[in-house]
This record gives sequence, C-alpha cells and structure tokens, in this order.
Amino acid sequence: MNKRTTPSKRHAPVGVFDSGVGGLTVMRAIRRALPAEHLVYLGDTARTPYGSKAGETVVRFTRECVNRLLRFKIKALVVACNTASAYSLPILRRALDLPILGVVQPGARAAVAVPEREPIGVIGTRATVNSQAYPKTIDLLKSGAKVYSQACPLLVPLVEEGWLQGEVSERIVRIYLAPLLKKRVRSLILGCTHYPALKPVIRRVCGSRVRIIDSAEEVAKELRATLEKEGLMAPGGKGREHFLVTDVPEKFIQVGARLWGGRIGPVRRTAV
Repeated sequence: MNKRTTPSKRHAPVGVFDSGVGGLTVMRAIRRALPAEHLVYLGDTARTPYGSKAGETVVRFTRECVNRLLRFKIKALVVACNTASAYSLPILRRALDLPILGVVQPGARAAVAVPEREPIGVIGTRATVNSQAYPKTIDLLKSGAKVYSQACPLLVPLVEEGWLQGEVSERIVRIYLAPLLKKRVRSLILGCTHYPALKPVIRRVCGSRVRIIDSAEEVAKELRATLEKEGLMAPGGKGREHFLVTDVPEKFIQVGARLWGGRIGPVRRTAV
C-alpha cells in the first residue's frame, strides 16, 4: 500500500486553486472525469489577475492560497492557473508531500503525443508567455520541437464579460492567432483556463487542420491516473463541491456560471 493511502485519505477532497474564476473550466473537467471526488476550489479573486504580476509575487500569493486549502486536509492539489503553474510548481512540490498537478505539463504532453514534428502554438497571458513555461516543458519532452507563443491579453476580459461569440470576439481571436497560423502550427495549446470558453471561436478561426489542446481536459485525465496510481481514488458515491473566494462572491458567481456550465454555490469568502 502506498504510504499516502489510508481509508480517510481516499475520502479526503482534492484542492483546486486558481487566481480567479478561470480554473472552473479545470474543475468542471475534473468533475466530469471523477464524479465521486470531493472538490474544494479557491479563487484568489481579490488579487486577480496573476498574469500581469511579477514572478515572485505570483509565488507568494500562490503559497498563501495553497496554505488555506491545506486546512481542508486535501489529498491532492491542482494548480489550475497557468501563471501560477509556471512559477510555483517546483516550490510547492519541494514543500508538500502530496500529489501536485499544474496545467502546463499535461497540455505540453498532449501537444507532443503525435509522432510528427509539426509546429506547436501556445496562447496565454503575458506572464505565462514570458515565463517560457510551455516551450521549456515541450523541449524536455521532445527536444527540437518548434513552439511559437502568443500573448492574448484581451481574451480573459472577453470571457468574463460574456463575449463568447460574435464579430468582435472572432476579430480579436483572428488578430491574435494570425502570427501562429502563418507559422503553420498544427497543434494549439489553450494556455489559459479562460480560453476553453472561446473554443468554438478559436476552432472556427484555426480551421480543421489545427488540433486544439484544452489543458483542462488533459489535467483531469492526469489527475485520475495519479489518484489511481497512488491508491487515493474516492471509493464511490457522489462528490461535493466547495467554492471559496478572497473577495465578494457576486461577480465570481455570475462569471463562474458560464465556465462551470450552470449555477454554482454556495460560494464563501475567505481570508488567506
């Protein structure tokens, strides 16, 4: 039996952390893949977005929020924020004795799974792109792979304002993706947890030849495999969700309903 595995551990929740509301796309994918697991979500809505902050600030905020999640005796942690994953995962893994997943490695692994060496595109926040997290990870998995990155700072506001379809959204997506499409990328990693909400528009702009990689779905697959390997899968039943935010819940509830796919709640405000 794995040293992490006890009956109480199997019943313990999985913690999901994001800088704001976007990580709900990851939590939604986890819920679909693991219906029996209890999930605790913490969105740092008082200090979002992380994408425009310095790396050391991102690390400090992430550690404070993870410490709050640890009070729930979580059995695994998902850092459902590309920026926080890019800067904080090595530090968290050195400090904590539990499975910790980010969103960068699962997306990168999916991108290099094809045998061909076709160009790979990455879209994300400025901080994620500047961190070079995806090119570095992809190079470790497949040395010499061509990776082209594009920061798309307007896409998060589009999602949070509910502009998921229409001429304005498509025009902005088309402008951002034009440099990548000129490079003839054949895989496109959605390197921000908000972006799956724009997947229909992104798919329309890219066309059928470009494979869209949704990191949320890849994280859910990897979490399931990790819990199975560690003997930490919940024994059965229907899992519950708890939602925590660091600012007033109203906007989180409103925007979150679009990303969660329905009403979310209750949502509780917490200090970190």
